[in-house]
Amino acid sequence: MAKARSVYFCSACGFEAPRWLGRCPQCDAWNSFDERPFTVAPARGARAQTGRGHGTAPVPLHQIDGERLVRRQVGMPEFDAVLGGGIVPGSLTLVGGPPGAGKSTLLLQIASRLARHGEVVYVCGEESAAQVKLRAHRLRIDAAMLVYPETNLRAVLDGLQTRQPVALVVDSIQTVWLPESEAYAGSVTQIRDCTQALMEYAKRTGCATFIVGHVTKDGAIAGPRLLEHLVDTVLYFEGEPGGEYRILRAYKNRFGSIDEICVFAMHDDGLAEVANPSELFLGARGPRPSGSCVVASIVGSRPVLVEVQALVGEASFGTPRRLANNLDQQRLAMILAVLERRAGMQLGSHDVYASVAGGLRVSEPAADLGIALAVASSFRNVALSPDLAVFGELGLSGEVRAVGSADRREAEARKLGYTTVLSPANVRDVAAALDRAL
Repeated sequence: MAKARSVYFCSACGFEAPRWLGRCPQCDAWNSFDERPFTVAPARGARAQTGRGHGTAPVPLHQIDGERLVRRQVGMPEFDAVLGGGIVPGSLTLVGGPPGAGKSTLLLQIASRLARHGEVVYVCGEESAAQVKLRAHRLRIDAAMLVYPETNLRAVLDGLQTRQPVALVVDSIQTVWLPESEAYAGSVTQIRDCTQALMEYAKRTGCATFIVGHVTKDGAIAGPRLLEHLVDTVLYFEGEPGGEYRILRAYKNRFGSIDEICVFAMHDDGLAEVANPSELFLGARGPRPSGSCVVASIVGSRPVLVEVQALVGEASFGTPRRLANNLDQQRLAMILAVLERRAGMQLGSHDVYASVAGGLRVSEPAADLGIALAVASSFRNVALSPDLAVFGELGLSGEVRAVGSADRREAEARKLGYTTVLSPANVRDVAAALDRAL
């Protein structure tokens, strides 16, 4: 006979505890624990079934069929590169982002392209079938895919037992529910159980599964942190959702590298890939005002040139402000300290604002030299040369330290017409870099 007991789980992150806690030890949320019944079924000895495969025996590595691991090309080169070369059969991919970023539009376009390889099922939990048809008509999609307007995930999975789809899209994970889970749709329990059911189905059948995840007001994907641990790949839309361009970044990828990006341009007929992101992030070429510097950065596995902008002004109040947009706030504070101590710039009574144009977030230390030159250019009100590109990490003693992929960074800069490149190879400290650039 099954034993029933109660467990307490955090509604913010999904952490479970045997008793009620006022503060969650995992996410530090207060008064977030709710009680739910938990049934422990007795084991059936050696004949007990496992969750996946129903008691299958171990298989030698050399006998595993490798044909199921052949990647499928979507036909969008930039998106395939983000995934590591294509979609792996049986993978579970989570696509998140703010409202209006283009999650449903992107997945509908991907589903239409995968329909050439076999049957594709699109589960629309948020919209009716007529609304999906309306979006497909706007995107000029007329692929032979199946639209499943259902929120009962158990009914969906049972209906797919007699089919062999190559891809399954669930839009979204917050709207589907399982009857055996005693919670409402969108709760931590339902999101966790539905994701586990989709993971089991994807691994058992080899169906590539995509799920859409909404975000909270803080920008994190809604649901427990376990949601990101269960999936194979986490793709997230960055940048302003109301703008023309969308940046899709891989934060987790079991089949490729992370921090890869794919830039899309939103048009009336859907999302179109941008082949050269450097031209987008740099904007129009020509004389730049003071406080602007071009940095040769590495995003994922490819070099991308970005424009770092800085604005330095007299502080209106006693405490100067230090604000960073798409940059590390602590990194900016360290660079300002190096400029004051090693370059003799009195920035203690000035407000400093720094940003990366285009919406791309840059967190690598190789952008330190570009941030320092942008701040110095704005402080002295002297514009940098329009043919100058820089990269390099700053040490606390003021030296410019070497960074990885220096040849690729310099080659990308010269390919785009930047004839002067300041790097750790030709400048030793920040003072020498300022003398050469200003």
